[in-house]
Amino acid sequence: MAEGLNRMTTTDHQATLTVVAEFPQQFFLENLAVRADGSMLVTVQNHRQLWFVPTPVRGGQVQPLLLDTFDFNTTFVVEWKPERFLLGVADVYDSLQAKLYEIDLRDWSPGTAIAPRHLLDFPRPWRGLNGACLVAPNVLLAAGMAGLVWRVDLEGDAGVGARVWLEHDTMKNRPGEKKPEQPGTNGVQYDATRGYLYYTCTSQQLMLRVKVDRDSHEPADLPEFIAGGREWDDFLIDAVAGLAYATTHRENTIDRVVLEHDGNRRGRTVIAGEPFTPTLVGPSAGAWGREAGDYGNIAYFLTDGGTAEPPDGVFRTAKVLRVELPSVVG
Repeated sequence: MAEGLNRMTTTDHQATLTVVAEFPQQFFLENLAVRADGSMLVTVQNHRQLWFVPTPVRGGQVQPLLLDTFDFNTTFVVEWKPERFLLGVADVYDSLQAKLYEIDLRDWSPGTAIAPRHLLDFPRPWRGLNGACLVAPNVLLAAGMAGLVWRVDLEGDAGVGARVWLEHDTMKNRPGEKKPEQPGTNGVQYDATRGYLYYTCTSQQLMLRVKVDRDSHEPADLPEFIAGGREWDDFLIDAVAGLAYATTHRENTIDRVVLEHDGNRRGRTVIAGEPFTPTLVGPSAGAWGREAGDYGNIAYFLTDGGTAEPPDGVFRTAKVLRVELPSVVG
């Protein structure tokens, strides 16, 4: 439980990184969902595309397959029912207009076309999209990268609808303060065990949490500080250990964060990318593997190869990485 995390320590070694798939240079791999068979859906934000990555194989790489191209930048992809995925798309560089699609793979096989189903246009104020997660079987929370979190009710008498769930100063993107521009609200993940939504604000270098009412799924309190000082992007949660593994994108690391109020006062823990690791340039998002024993131990992370900001002026191939996390003892 979170209250016991002050007794936890981590092993000294870094995570083990294995490349399972590669994309060309200047492919901004943004988000992913791991399917039950271990294959993945990957969004390529700057090319407005959704890709399929076959189940990783030991001792080699797999070849990604393009599924479709959309009218806006592809952002999040979340499995909301078995083999049914929610795909967010948004014009993240201009109008910030956003849409939601469903990708149904129940009768799909690689090499055949997909049939995206348009579910809704997000209402004004347009704020773009970034990460997303489910807080209930039919309730999605999605980051509006310019300062808020959306709530999407997926099934109901009125059909699919979206409205502002929470807007707060700690979510603002503060345009013009940094070059290149940084998003505000970025990753969002829900811990059902503790009843909190966690989110990052990249432009303000913050990670915070908000208590969620378990009946209404509405915010039950004001945001609470978790950690700061890093340009965190998206992240995944180990709810058993009370930890997050957060990508820093332009800082080229994966950090381990203790998910309790000001739980990182003793300093951060970098589990990959320090010292600089050329394989881990521009890490953006991660998801747990689906095999038995993977949760808390094996995850898959994306990189953009420096598309957003090459650390040494050199673009590298974008990658899907299998990450064996260093163990936690306590």
